[in-house]
Amino acid sequence: MGILVPAMSKAKSQVRRVLGISNQRSIVQAANLYAADNDGLYPESVATVGPEGHWNWQEPMKLIGYNTRSPRINRSMSAYLRPYIEKGSAVYCPGAPRRFRYLKEAWAAGDEWDNPDTPLSTDPLSGTYCLYWNYTGYLEGKTYLFRGPKTTAGGRGRSTVLVSDYFGYDYYESPNAYGSCEKFKGASPAKETMLISGYWSGKAFSGLRKPEIKLHAGHVDGHMESYSSSDTVTMRVIWKPDISEPYPPGIGPGQFYLPQAALH
Repeated sequence: MGILVPAMSKAKSQVRRVLGISNQRSIVQAANLYAADNDGLYPESVATVGPEGHWNWQEPMKLIGYNTRSPRINRSMSAYLRPYIEKGSAVYCPGAPRRFRYLKEAWAAGDEWDNPDTPLSTDPLSGTYCLYWNYTGYLEGKTYLFRGPKTTAGGRGRSTVLVSDYFGYDYYESPNAYGSCEKFKGASPAKETMLISGYWSGKAFSGLRKPEIKLHAGHVDGHMESYSSSDTVTMRVIWKPDISEPYPPGIGPGQFYLPQAALH
């Protein structure tokens, strides 16, 4: 048993890792198929809140935004990609502590999603992958912004990364702690809420040193990238889009760590 149990645990971790890469590849393929049907353009980001002319960015894990920004922009990822991804399980990291309880229903409902555990409303939902098409973020220590891909042809000043595992710091349910959809040493499940999917959370081990995690990301050209938590750059969510000002420290959804290759 002393030999079998560790071996079985390692095998399960490997299976989850393979499934996670497969899920991300499905998302990349779906986004590219959508673009092929729409003059090479990727969907609009759903990670926003507020009406047209008075909106700000939200965390890039949004599967469903707070409201429709304009009649031309959907508030859910599935409204764009459901024709190419049938099951909501494909947009969820298998390394997370548990799958969001209403993921199937939320994916099927799209823009009409209303969590049955809340008063009648059009609820938002954050998942466990970061989705970067048409997303803009503030890069710490850089003189330029992160700009996700807008078209399959790329473009000057645009990144090529479409999706990655969530890895960040100081998220809503885990202040002053690291969070990831992939389990790391010392981590415990962060509570699932009606608006946020469950993920792993844990404090820094030595000062602010990042925990060691194996992560993955998918790019426009279809290739899947493996990288470590130490090989990342810091992005913060923009609070005021007109001047590209990020949320102040301690306010908002915290920091997000992008693979180095996400830089254009």
